[in-house]
Amino acid sequence: MAGDVSSIPELDQKKYDADEQVKIICLGDSAVGKSKLMERFLMDEYRPQQLSTYALTLYKHTATVGNKTVAVDFWDTAGQERFQNMHPSYYHKAHACIMVFDVQRKITYKNLANWYKELREYRPEIPCCVVANKIDADLKVTQRSFNFGKKQGLPFYFVSAADGTNVVKMFREMIKRAVDYKQNPSDFMDEVMQELENFDLEKKEDNSDADEDGLKVASPKLD
Repeated sequence: MAGDVSSIPELDQKKYDADEQVKIICLGDSAVGKSKLMERFLMDEYRPQQLSTYALTLYKHTATVGNKTVAVDFWDTAGQERFQNMHPSYYHKAHACIMVFDVQRKITYKNLANWYKELREYRPEIPCCVVANKIDADLKVTQRSFNFGKKQGLPFYFVSAADGTNVVKMFREMIKRAVDYKQNPSDFMDEVMQELENFDLEKKEDNSDADEDGLKVASPKLD
């Protein structure tokens, strides 16, 4: 994800400070079905914004939580997960995370530990869940124990993007948890990032003032 993500309107993350805006990120290996889950959940709303320069796909959704209308942005990795790590801005200001693996590919389950470790480096406290996708291929997998989520105290969902099993339930519950977290944040990372942003801004302003002062200094006359 090269470049300054804040320079394009869709990725201006200041909007996530507003009460009615929520950001939910998706993590997991390539081809585990993250975008298919989005497609199944959003149905008629499914209008992905491909931001290929930033290896990112945005999905917009309007949800009702309690008596409030909330604008939800789902961030999907769009291929950069091949490099096994994400740009820090992907995590910045996220209010919840959905981690997905493919029940037919053991390596995608094993790699959850890496994704979770990176997530917690940037977002130590946000709600997160583990999603076992593609159960329609073999329903017997639902009788197996996948202990990673249990060890971390994370909600676990058996889902199928193909037939829709548990997809709406999982997304609705994660939207609610994201909204709850936003109302009662216990994460100091946003404050740290905000301080850094403010510091950079002040630095730029100081440099700008210094440049202007430099222009005001009269050039010495040459004899």
